[in-house]
Amino acid sequence: MAEQPELETGAAVPDVQSSTPGAKLRAAREAQGLSMQDVATRTRIAQRQLEAIERDDYSALPGIPYAVGFARAYARAVGLDEVEIAADVRNAVHGSQLGANRYESFEPADPARVPSRVLAWTAAAIVIILVAGFTIWRTQFLTPPTGQEIAAHQAKPAAAPKPAAGVRAAAPVVQTVVFTANDDVWLRIYDEAGERLKDGLMKKGESFTLPANARNPMILTGRPQALTVSVGGKPVAPLGAPDRTISDVPVSAAALLARAAPAAVSPTTPSAAQTHPAQPVTGSVAPAVPAAAPAPGSPPATE
Repeated sequence: MAEQPELETGAAVPDVQSSTPGAKLRAAREAQGLSMQDVATRTRIAQRQLEAIERDDYSALPGIPYAVGFARAYARAVGLDEVEIAADVRNAVHGSQLGANRYESFEPADPARVPSRVLAWTAAAIVIILVAGFTIWRTQFLTPPTGQEIAAHQAKPAAAPKPAAGVRAAAPVVQTVVFTANDDVWLRIYDEAGERLKDGLMKKGESFTLPANARNPMILTGRPQALTVSVGGKPVAPLGAPDRTISDVPVSAAALLARAAPAAVSPTTPSAAQTHPAQPVTGSVAPAVPAAAPAPGSPPATE
């Protein structure tokens, strides 16, 4: 039998592990003088997972997609062909325990590019709000109105028509109050602040027009029958009994219009001024009390 040639002492034994994905990645990292922490910073992958990639210990990773994704990111960080490394990792894990228990069939995106959890939850909340808003709008828009809603809409009063452009609204009519003396008479007209609007003697035939801006005007006079008062050109009832002093009597247009219209005076009926002498009274107006008629058969009263 031929003798087997002996191996030369000191001959280099080929490294069977140098062709694994983890060995290639480690060699590239060391060639660039990078530490494992440097690669973890570049890829944003935990250092323990990168160490598992270098050891080709894929069972220490969550699953095949993560093993492939982490290896690609590692290859890109150290300048290797990530597509080739990814293919090597797939071939290596298919026969391992991880490949027998794989539960996903897709590869995750680059961990450095995966959105954060806050961003993912924010996007989910926006989608939920949009869906809920569309559902509510569709329900309100497509649901026909009920009979009550139709009746309530029909019961609404029609809006008052707006004046045409360029047409000015009619200004409120101001009722003018005019005092005319039918005999010489002294009077004082004043407002609520005590300001005198008219004070003194009015000659027969003289007129005085109350200012439109007078605030709660009032009158003081001892001969109301000597004044004829009109509002808007229409006479109003006398301000008081003849020859009876009146004071604090409102003479605004509204107050005068609230009084009764003057009664027609018969030409044959004597006036109160002729039957009763003037009796000055101070303060508020005292109503005139007619004298009692004498009892039948009694003698007439003597002065």
